[in-house]
Amino acid sequence: MSARISPPSRRSSRLLVISLLWAVALLCSPACFAQFNGPGPAVETPTTATVTTDRALLFPPAREALLAAGDLISIHVFEQADYAPEVRLSAQGTVVLPLIGRVQLAGLTLTQAEQFIEQRLKDAGIYRNPQVTIQLVQGVNQEATVAGELHAAVPIVGSRRLLDVLAAAGGLPATASHVITISRPGVAEPLVVDLGTDPLRSSLANIPIFPGDTIIVSRIGVVYMVGDFKTSGTIPLNQYAPLTLMEATALSGGLAYPGKYNDVRVIRTVGDHRTVVKVDIQRILHGKDPDPILQANDIVFLPDDFLKSFIANGNLGTLFGVVSLLITVKNL
Repeated sequence: MSARISPPSRRSSRLLVISLLWAVALLCSPACFAQFNGPGPAVETPTTATVTTDRALLFPPAREALLAAGDLISIHVFEQADYAPEVRLSAQGTVVLPLIGRVQLAGLTLTQAEQFIEQRLKDAGIYRNPQVTIQLVQGVNQEATVAGELHAAVPIVGSRRLLDVLAAAGGLPATASHVITISRPGVAEPLVVDLGTDPLRSSLANIPIFPGDTIIVSRIGVVYMVGDFKTSGTIPLNQYAPLTLMEATALSGGLAYPGKYNDVRVIRTVGDHRTVVKVDIQRILHGKDPDPILQANDIVFLPDDFLKSFIANGNLGTLFGVVSLLITVKNL
């Protein structure tokens, strides 16, 4: 006698339908995002420097390098082959020379040092009218320092131009500002030079660089593209033209299919406050809303649409299967 399988009771069918409905509800529920717990640390707002226009400061007359501690020099007296010492300046800036002893040379130009040694040889009664020549064999401090977005110490022989020094340091990266600040010994205020974007006009800002100069290359700033863009990452800002949301989207390769186009979020930090603004990029695309201008360090976040992601991951068949199962159970 075979066992008879009884059909499921109405109560069991109802429980099964409720369970499946809960499963679908959990699958279709929107993703939960962690909320911002508080403002970030306060940051100092950078000030805009005034470009230096005084040509006397930008293009000073050629000047000799100053001797400093650690420099290696060779000294010669004309027609006196036996007097040719090669000495290095001590930490105190002094050297010990034959016949005249210890002398202080740090802070003098080569010409001033030659005249000083000539006078000391005369005063010592060694030579009647000595003609001294000093050659800088190794200038330890004869270099310019590049800091900021570039890091380098570039040797300066005589004088070099700003573009040459920047090229020797590796060239300006995409995140570097074209407004360069130069701190120069003996000049009260830093020099501010705008290289611009036109090479012909940049040559006007190609000022001479001297030993001891410190060249500061500041950061222009970037915009961070996060989420369902085809290419996430950073986009450097151009200080000569604004960057809008649509332009940044295009530079990121456009919107990926799973993106939730009506829920783009622009996250901006001003001082110690962070704001989140939601925009509908479809309305902007069709000219219904203005295209917002992005600022340095903005974060553009494009969340994904759950249903689109579900379909994009190949789960459309599973979804249809669940719906079909619900319909079948309902008819039991």
